[in-house]
Amino acid sequence: MLTLDHIVIAAPSLAEGVAYVRDLTGIDMPKGGEHPQMGTHNHLVRLGEDEFLEVIAVNPDAPAPDRPRWFGLDHPVQSPRLAHWVTRCTDMATTRPLLPDYHGPAMHLTRGTLSWLLTVPDDGTLPMDGAAPSLLEWKADPLPPTQMPGADATLTALTITHPKAQQIADTLGQHLKDPRISFETGPLNLTTQLKVGNRNITLS
Repeated sequence: MLTLDHIVIAAPSLAEGVAYVRDLTGIDMPKGGEHPQMGTHNHLVRLGEDEFLEVIAVNPDAPAPDRPRWFGLDHPVQSPRLAHWVTRCTDMATTRPLLPDYHGPAMHLTRGTLSWLLTVPDDGTLPMDGAAPSLLEWKADPLPPTQMPGADATLTALTITHPKAQQIADTLGQHLKDPRISFETGPLNLTTQLKVGNRNITLS
């Protein structure tokens, strides 16, 4: 079974991404860290008990990696946007072969003391332009999302729109059971609804 782990906002810079979230939600996202293997860095905030929101951008102070960056970040991001979503599993070796090749191979990644496996296509692009999730296995207990600073915010809905939405939904259907996640056929777009305090906020 797959479980929603986090949603990803790609941004031209961390400052712009954090400001985008702050302006819409009032949340000041805490700093995350750097990803030496990918030349990126991030800010993170927990949503609910074990999910989180990530803002990620190219780290201008880091050397370029020896492979394409993940999340399609080698292509300039014009403005902050909800670009992707990530599901987690408990056994990558068993789960990855059940999904299409476009998810890419699983890479072993680290950030500080954190360690995890994540599917990343060899060319760094997002699977199905970001409409299909990446697959993650945390190598930590307890789950890292449960240890992140929170913000009295929960994710109440995630809508994935894509020309091949039904194909993506059919592929994930037997592995992902989350009534908050829906698929619609149309031009590419990801939209999420957050409940922040007593307010309903849309991020896209």
